[in-house]
Amino acid sequence: MATLRSSLRLAGRMAKLGTEGAFEVLARAKQLEAAGKEVIHLEIGEPDFPTPAHVIDAASQAMRDGWTHYGPSAGLPQLREAVAEDAGRRRGIQIDPSEVVITPGAKPIYFFAMMALVEPGDEVLYPNPGFPIYESLIHFLGARPVPYTLREEDEFDLDAEGLLRLISGHTRLIVFNSPHNPTGGVLSRKSLASLVKGLETCDAWIFSDEIYNRLIFEGTHASFAEFPGLRERTIILDGFSKTYAMTGWRLGYGIMRPDLAEQVTRLMTNSNSCTASFTQIAGVAALRRDQSGVDSMRREFQRRREAIVEGFNRIPGFRCVKPHGAFYAFPNIQETGWRSREIADALLTDAGVACLSGTAFGERGEGHLRFSFANSVENIERAVERVAEWARKNGRGAA
Repeated sequence: MATLRSSLRLAGRMAKLGTEGAFEVLARAKQLEAAGKEVIHLEIGEPDFPTPAHVIDAASQAMRDGWTHYGPSAGLPQLREAVAEDAGRRRGIQIDPSEVVITPGAKPIYFFAMMALVEPGDEVLYPNPGFPIYESLIHFLGARPVPYTLREEDEFDLDAEGLLRLISGHTRLIVFNSPHNPTGGVLSRKSLASLVKGLETCDAWIFSDEIYNRLIFEGTHASFAEFPGLRERTIILDGFSKTYAMTGWRLGYGIMRPDLAEQVTRLMTNSNSCTASFTQIAGVAALRRDQSGVDSMRREFQRRREAIVEGFNRIPGFRCVKPHGAFYAFPNIQETGWRSREIADALLTDAGVACLSGTAFGERGEGHLRFSFANSVENIERAVERVAEWARKNGRGAA
């Protein structure tokens, strides 16, 4: 590489932008593998199943049919219609295609909604531990982050009364995620009902990240958009990555009132122009054709959940609540005497098990690790054995 003659002077806002720990750990694990070490990957949050064949066939045919050019910034009409129909049916509400914006991946929906609604100094409530991009973008846009905690003793359900006490006259947006990353917690109908009563009396926007809504193991999914008093202030984030094993396709969408959808579309025009047309045609096939792959994937994740939770609960120093959705286990490791980042690093380098520190999801994740069970039962059992052997040799007792 040539020597650079000038320093890189970044805008100050870049110092406020965080990152996503899963990709950092994945890169380190790949380096270890390149050096000859075997690593069991339980760090990355993506289904290990193939994209359904009929979705791949639809994309291939779309490319042959010429769907390789620009499309509307808000998304192809046929996909917006399919999303409105599917999402509305699953939530028991009417959704018009004008409320749908298609994006390359689901993350832009959060970024664009924040950019459109949140001013510097506004307060944004968000879960901690929680998906790290929430807090990152709050800081990036100069807003004030106000975290709320999901607690192990509540099986990582939401404390409605505690959250409502955090709302102030400066609260502009409240972020919810159910099923939840990293804990696997699911917002119960009881908690949702308590929240609705309080939220109806404030004017804050509700950002509902529902990307795992079809990966629930007990009960059914509940959305704030189901309640008429909150419908026009609710923004739903959803997509194809988790449900249809399409992480690399980068296909997501947001559902919001039409006037806000127009502003989010403007941001799409100014950033990405549009989402790839042939992937959108594949998205129509995913929504409107055979769903058996989704159901079988959920059943397999449920089987893996049993294996990983039972395995961790047999390890001295580990305590693992059973997740109710998504594909993550979030065991408590406080009794090992290790800090979360320390033990995550050691498990990777010493035991060849890649996982994430709970603090990768915020400071309130200390005392926990996140393991993705998007891997085979065989590999999960091998990983648990490795963790148990490492803990036997390296336990420090009570912290």
